[in-house]
Amino acid sequence: MFTGIIEAIGSIRAMTPKGGDVRVYVATGKLDLGDVKLGDSIAVNGVCLTAVELPGDGFWADVSRETLARTAFVDFKPGSAVNLEKALTPTSRLGGHLVSGHVDGVGEIVSRADNARAVQFRVRAPRELAKYIAHKGSITVDGTSLTVNAVDGAEFELTIVPHTLAETIMVDYQAGRKVNLEVDLLARYLERLLLGDKAAEPKASGLTESFLAEHGYLKN
Repeated sequence: MFTGIIEAIGSIRAMTPKGGDVRVYVATGKLDLGDVKLGDSIAVNGVCLTAVELPGDGFWADVSRETLARTAFVDFKPGSAVNLEKALTPTSRLGGHLVSGHVDGVGEIVSRADNARAVQFRVRAPRELAKYIAHKGSITVDGTSLTVNAVDGAEFELTIVPHTLAETIMVDYQAGRKVNLEVDLLARYLERLLLGDKAAEPKASGLTESFLAEHGYLKN
């Protein structure tokens, strides 16, 4: 688990095909690896990766086909800057929100505009994730815990303060960039809970419009 508070900016040093998937080397910059052991988890742009080698100034991790297919990792190349966060401990401050490091989908930056000293981003999420994104709710973008300031269909807005811009890769975001999105865990669990006994039925993976209408959640 993670908090979505980025600890350092690192970079992809190497990506090596290995047995049908990829082994990646992440240079970790100022991230303190003194307490990291083999097998520990580190979030890279919001993707939870397991450290399989620790050469000193970074770590090697294996990236599965599933991760390549479901995240913006497929667009990475040597030199790509990435947000880094070590897994939280029982004594960590939960400055953001609970983040699993399991990316739900890939979004796209629609626009960027100055807003006083902050920057306003508009992000388009995949349609299937829109129901989990709420005004003033939490969302994780490339591993960064952020507050949703407005929602319009599958698009949402973020206001990013100077500190966050300086400490994450968001400073480089421009329209068209693909970003990893993880929705709030509580929304996911609430959806499953509302299914009730239907959760045990095959393919009962989410709340459809017909299910919501049948149970009176949708009103004309």
